[in-house]
Amino acid sequence: MVNCCDLVSEKNEPVPLKSISVELQVRDHVASVSSCLQYVNEEERPLEAVFVFPLPADAAVCHFSARIGEQEIVAEVQDKQSARDQYDDAVSSGQQAFLLEESEESSDVFKLSVGCLSPGQKASITIVYIIELSVQADDALRFCLPAVLNPRYTPAVSAAGVPEVSSASVIPYTLSLSVEVRSSDRISKLESSCPLDPLEFLDAQHTHATVNLTAGHRFDKDVELFLYYENSHQPSAVVEAGASAAPSGSLMGDPALMISLYPEFPADVMSSLASRGEFIFVVDRSGSMDCKMHHGNDAQMRIESARDTLLLLLKSLPMGCYFNIYGFGSHFESFFPQSVVYSEDTMEEALKRVKSMSADMGGTEILQPLKHIYSQPCYPDHPRQLFIFTDGEVWNTKEVLDLVKRHVYSHRCFSFGIGEGASTALITGMAREGSGHAQFITGTDRMQPKVMQSLRFALQPAVDNISVDWTVPEGVKVDMLSSSINTLFQGQRALIYAQIKGQSSGKKEGAVTVKYKLKDQPVTNQLQFTLQPTEDTGLTIHRLAARSVIRSLELEERAEGADAENVRKRIVELSVQAGVSSAHTAFIGINKDHNQTVKGPLLQRRVPVARMVVQRARPMALQMDFDSTMHYSMASSNSMIESDDESDQTEAEPLKDPVLQLVSLQKATGCWELNASLAAVFGKTEDEVTNQKTAQVDGSVWATVLALIWLYAFKSDQQVEWQFVAMKAASWVRSQKPDSLSQCVCDGNALLGCQVTEDMLGI
Repeated sequence: MVNCCDLVSEKNEPVPLKSISVELQVRDHVASVSSCLQYVNEEERPLEAVFVFPLPADAAVCHFSARIGEQEIVAEVQDKQSARDQYDDAVSSGQQAFLLEESEESSDVFKLSVGCLSPGQKASITIVYIIELSVQADDALRFCLPAVLNPRYTPAVSAAGVPEVSSASVIPYTLSLSVEVRSSDRISKLESSCPLDPLEFLDAQHTHATVNLTAGHRFDKDVELFLYYENSHQPSAVVEAGASAAPSGSLMGDPALMISLYPEFPADVMSSLASRGEFIFVVDRSGSMDCKMHHGNDAQMRIESARDTLLLLLKSLPMGCYFNIYGFGSHFESFFPQSVVYSEDTMEEALKRVKSMSADMGGTEILQPLKHIYSQPCYPDHPRQLFIFTDGEVWNTKEVLDLVKRHVYSHRCFSFGIGEGASTALITGMAREGSGHAQFITGTDRMQPKVMQSLRFALQPAVDNISVDWTVPEGVKVDMLSSSINTLFQGQRALIYAQIKGQSSGKKEGAVTVKYKLKDQPVTNQLQFTLQPTEDTGLTIHRLAARSVIRSLELEERAEGADAENVRKRIVELSVQAGVSSAHTAFIGINKDHNQTVKGPLLQRRVPVARMVVQRARPMALQMDFDSTMHYSMASSNSMIESDDESDQTEAEPLKDPVLQLVSLQKATGCWELNASLAAVFGKTEDEVTNQKTAQVDGSVWATVLALIWLYAFKSDQQVEWQFVAMKAASWVRSQKPDSLSQCVCDGNALLGCQVTEDMLGI
């Protein structure tokens, strides 16, 4: 019988992991994360603890060690199968051993095995990884310490998958987090999704600061940090000295260079939006989408938020573009057999289908709908833009990324990770391989503003024709290590890695010239860098560069026609040389000095990670008329079948958000009609609105001007969500060339009790 005061798992077994302490060190755009995990065997028999946990997808794990008493065992990177064999042999013979390995299916899932802890024994495990910090839409750098690992859906026909996860809704271990930031740029502020102690600056220039997570945090959700610098768009070049023990000419022995490129888009470019394109929205409808967005009482269901977002997207598209919507789970279906021209009729038909969307399609298989989409021919002069919404719980991440990469020249991919535990490998990977942009909707984030930001990116001109040229003295050569960059959007940053080979007896500096085009205008940035960097650097840039090369090699290995065995050998060699993890290597540490072997049968305990608790809810429907309609459903076999929606329909419920109520009434052309539903949004009766109408103005013009005034006067804080709706409305008003427009705006202000100018409305 387990004592009720002990820490136990959901199966009433003692949990050997007691606490996690994390030290985060940020240097400009990159971070080093050191996590210390404290284990205690409180049972009466020898113990093996297995902990499957999430890490950021692009993390480079570079250190793994264990301390038992006064003895420290530092693990080495070895070929994965060899490391597994050594671990199994050690544990079976009663030796203490430690194994850390990356999942072969998804680079954001790791498995830690702690073998042969004697009864009462304590072990302290330290894992260090380094990572590039991602850029947010408001120029913040985001760090996420993932706590939630959602079980990845694996079809019954597949034996593959990420390791089995033991999960619990209440996590029995605690987290402490300390943060140190050093930057060449001035630090403006640091914010978090979790309570923090006050930020403490350690220098007068505000380039060095520390902060701690408030004590007592229960590690049941992701910890997000947002770091703001004053001059975030300033390009930079940082050189790091190589390791003195590594051979000259190797990646780890030579100096490494990191260039940060984060273009700032001028206002005229920001306002320049395309009116053409094919927009395909792919929505996860698996059972996991029936979870709440966060733990708060007012949280929407994920699928409900997705429906609201689709309403905004459909109302925001430009007339004459093409669009389609896919839902996927264990199978998939599309609203139309192929993308259709955006018009009033097709928009209304799609909205009727959206309101009946539920999380009712079983598991999560995204590969088949993507294959079907890519098999469809593209429309000339209408660039394909793919928007993918998922909570990221898939099993074949690498196969999905390979598919997206193969079609990178025919589309751009914008991906959205919904809720805690969305796979960073899948979400960031699809956007990276599809030359798009990734967004994560976590905590109390609303989905709509982030999605509309990405729609703006899709419609705006992008940075392209990117080239990098080097100016170095004779005897010095620079080799690019990063893959070529095709495009950069507003809000995207690129980190470029290079290796500096050779030596110069004379000049001690080099230069790099980065050129690109933005809306056909050439832009040039030239940066100076030293050829004699300081020695004690920690090899952060080298290891991130090695991780970048390894990821490129892993993609090459899976490509058709590749010499897989030779590429695998190169991955293992670089992984061992750099001391960073890969899909083909693992960290192995064995306590060979342990005098006494552990005897007796070995217990195995799986340490739980946080999971989302699924709470079912009746699907919310959009407020609009719905007629019974026949539609096409695309099964995974790609056979076309007809199905009747009538049995699935739920009675429409009023939209709670006034902005969504207003948007739902807008026509595809951008105008509103004068009726009681519109008047109700303004808190008026239809007679009140009609009686105040300017005499010379048409009813639709009057209604549209009122809608614009109301949005700008009362909902300016949500402008990122309704910006395209307003643009369409203003364009429609201008096209009508109405008389007495100034009087119309004046009368509208009087009716709604506000003061908005024509210039503000854009009419």
